[in-house]
Amino acid sequence: MSSNARHVPVMLQRCLDMLAPALATPGAVVVDCTLGLGGHSEALLKTFPDVRLVALDRDPSALALATERLAPYGDRATLVRAVYHELPEVLERLGIDRVQGVLFDLGVSSMQLDEADRGFAYAQDAPLDMRMDQTTGMSAAEVLNSYPPGELVRILRAYGEEKQAKRIVSAIVREREKEPFTNSARLVELIRDALPQAAKRHGGNPAKRTFQALRIEVNGELASVEAAIPAAVEAIAVGGRVVVLSYQSLEDRIVKSVFAAGATSTAPPGLPVVPEEYQPRLKLLTRGAELPTEEEVAENRRAAPARLRGVERIREDVR
Repeated sequence: MSSNARHVPVMLQRCLDMLAPALATPGAVVVDCTLGLGGHSEALLKTFPDVRLVALDRDPSALALATERLAPYGDRATLVRAVYHELPEVLERLGIDRVQGVLFDLGVSSMQLDEADRGFAYAQDAPLDMRMDQTTGMSAAEVLNSYPPGELVRILRAYGEEKQAKRIVSAIVREREKEPFTNSARLVELIRDALPQAAKRHGGNPAKRTFQALRIEVNGELASVEAAIPAAVEAIAVGGRVVVLSYQSLEDRIVKSVFAAGATSTAPPGLPVVPEEYQPRLKLLTRGAELPTEEEVAENRRAAPARLRGVERIREDVR
């Protein structure tokens, strides 16, 4: 299947509209920190014909497909194999001081979900891999088979917000002593059997939270987001904008915190005049997080959990 056919970018028009004022600047550079199959990147290049695009992704397979998709745009598009928290190093290598726009579409990509052998989807049996870059790091199976029970409980609670973490981990430890985990179907069945009936009545597939937790651990996702969002804010020029799509509360909480801190005065209370160094450097572009429309969710079910936030830089840091 072609990259175009299997990828529907989430909240695409809203992302373009939010970035548009910043990308009207002559010589504007926009960074797509989560290239994936290139849907958002292609729309940026098509909508803003004078803009230069820098796009990052850690997944070699996604980069190969997106390179083909964006080939018609020639040297307007620079694609880089990198994790999004490496944004400062990428811009330095390219000799780019400041950019006008940064877009994040966080979480797992459509391609990674759709290709069974990647092991991201709990709805089909596949090797328990879950690495966004399959050339490096531990797989989900290695995590399940080697982590101490206490560490597995911590991961399921912290990254999956799984209330039944202890019960699930006890079952995992019993089963891995009999035979190491290799495939997703066995883990899904174990989780179903381990949970009490009441816990299985709500919230969709009962394996969802455990799979999310393993994926975040395997890819170091939250640590990357914690480093990447402040780096993106630092990278934009005055008038530049950062737009972030997140799909679960842990990511959205980080984004909200960074944006809110930048949009808040740091002046001590009671000052009659607030000095420049205490003034907010960001302006929030959304009231809370914007949600996809009902129509979009009907057309693209993967848009359902999306949360969109944006900021504009309104002043330089005073050092």
